[in-house]
Amino acid sequence: MNIAIVGGTGTVGAEAARELAARGHTVRVLSRHAPEYPVDLTTGEGLERALAGIDVVIDAASGGKKVLVAGTERLLRAEAAAGVKHHVGVSIVGIDRVGGPYYKLKLAQEAAIRAGGVPWTIVRATQFHTLIAQVFAKSAKLGVVPALGAPLQPVDPREVGRVLADTAEGEPALGLVAFAGPEVVSARELARRWRAAVGSRAVPVRLPASRALRAGGLTDATAPRGTVTFDQWLSAA
Repeated sequence: MNIAIVGGTGTVGAEAARELAARGHTVRVLSRHAPEYPVDLTTGEGLERALAGIDVVIDAASGGKKVLVAGTERLLRAEAAAGVKHHVGVSIVGIDRVGGPYYKLKLAQEAAIRAGGVPWTIVRATQFHTLIAQVFAKSAKLGVVPALGAPLQPVDPREVGRVLADTAEGEPALGLVAFAGPEVVSARELARRWRAAVGSRAVPVRLPASRALRAGGLTDATAPRGTVTFDQWLSAA
């Protein structure tokens, strides 16, 4: 199978690319700076060539409105013209329950996928271990780490990459597929564990959380779960 991964140099896109290549598929990595298949979703440059002969597209791109909404619409038009059979969108658990500008953009992107005319599946995942660690590390440079009063369910990007590969190999679901981390843990506890694992002396700062966040808006009790915990990921990182 010929599979193109938009944002294939990013965290989860790269994991999906490695997994699919290991399974014997022909994988094209698409991004603005990809050496062989550079594409620009804001203009459409490179899409026609990059999608020629492609069966499935995984869209793991990130960015603002020009990429996530207008860029997705542009990508889907190019897919339809190229005869792509399955569009796999990467999204986030809870974006319909928790507000915020970025989540609203992701909802708009999902709407574009539904209306795009290409058979589709949207994979919603919980927060990546890598993202949580990056947030803590960035804040720690200022001497603090955020300790949000809300539960999270972090997941290993490698496991999400495998789910994306499974989805790409399957038939379009015309619906949502969710995947979550193995345990629900408070963000404050995750901050404590990160500090202990890396030896950080940054001071935890308690931050308020919305009602939706406190109610577990970014978790999913019914979704299939991965196996790699945040602690295990930290130990291996």
